[in-house]
Amino acid sequence: MKPAQTPDELGEKFKLGSPFDLDNETAYHAWVENKLDDYPQSLDDITVEVNDPRDLSVAEFKVIRDLCRKTNMAVYAGNTGDDPDKNIPLALAEQFGLKQLDDNMGADDGITALRVVGDEWRGDYIPYTNRKISWHTDGYYNSLDKQIRSLLLHCVSPAASGGSNALLDHEMAYIRLRQANPEYVRVLMEPDVMTIPANIDKDGSVIRPDRHGPVFTVRPDGQLHMRYTARKRNIIWRQNAYVQQAVKLLEDFLNSDSPYIYRGTLQSGQGLICNNVLHNRSAFEDDDNHHRLLYRLRYYDRMIQT
Repeated sequence: MKPAQTPDELGEKFKLGSPFDLDNETAYHAWVENKLDDYPQSLDDITVEVNDPRDLSVAEFKVIRDLCRKTNMAVYAGNTGDDPDKNIPLALAEQFGLKQLDDNMGADDGITALRVVGDEWRGDYIPYTNRKISWHTDGYYNSLDKQIRSLLLHCVSPAASGGSNALLDHEMAYIRLRQANPEYVRVLMEPDVMTIPANIDKDGSVIRPDRHGPVFTVRPDGQLHMRYTARKRNIIWRQNAYVQQAVKLLEDFLNSDSPYIYRGTLQSGQGLICNNVLHNRSAFEDDDNHHRLLYRLRYYDRMIQT
C-alpha cells in the first residue's frame, strides 16, 4: 500500500496549494490520484497485528501510521485479550502524539466506558444502550473550538451478538460530494449549515446550548475535518436546495455497498485508532456470559503524521 501524502506534502511536491480549495482543481486532482492509488479495500487490509499496544515496535508503529495517512484509520489487534486496563488504549494513543483528551459527560478522566447502563442518567443516551447508532463523527455537538480530531475505540469484550461497526474515511465522503458537484462541498462549508439544538434535561436545565457549524472545515494545518450526524431528530439543516441534495447524496453513499466502507466487529484486545472518521454501530445483545464493553477516547489532537 502506498501511504497517502498530507496536503502540505502534496503542496510542496507539486507546488499546487491546497487540494481542498474549491478553486484549485489541479491540486485537488493530484491529491485524489494519490489518495485512490492502492486504497485498501477491506477491514482486513487496515488491520495490524501487534504484540503489545502499550509499547509498539517501530515496525508496528509505522504500519499503523501509514494506514492512517492513507485512510485516516487503522485497526490494531493486540494480545491483551479482555484485560480491562484503561492504560492499554491510553498508552497506544500517546505513542501517536494524542494527549488532549475530551473529558466529556460520562467519561472518567477522559475515558468513557461504553456498555449498557439502564439505571443511571446514561440510559437516556444511545451509546449506553444496545440500540443502533447512526452514522456520525464524534463530538459533532461540541463547540467549534473543541472539535474531536482523533478517536480511539478499544474492545475489552464484544456482545453475544451484534455490535458491529461500519467505517468510512471522511476524505472519501468529501471526494464523493465534490465529484458530484463542487457546490455541495461549498454549502457544507457554510458556518451555519448544520445546527444541533440545545440539550435540555428533564428539569429544564441547559446541559449544552445550540451548536451551529459547518460539515467540512480545513484546519490551520491544512487537514480536512468533518462534523456530521445522520440523525433525523434534533438536527436542523439550513434550508437550501444544494444543502438538501448534498445531504441526500451523502446518506445514499453511507447506505451503499461501497468498497470504501469497512465493516466488522471489534473483538477482545482489538481497537480502532483514527482521525475521527465516519462510523456507526449496529444494535447488539448481551447474555449472561458476554457483556459488551468498549473504551472510547476522544482527542482534540490529530494523530501525528511524521
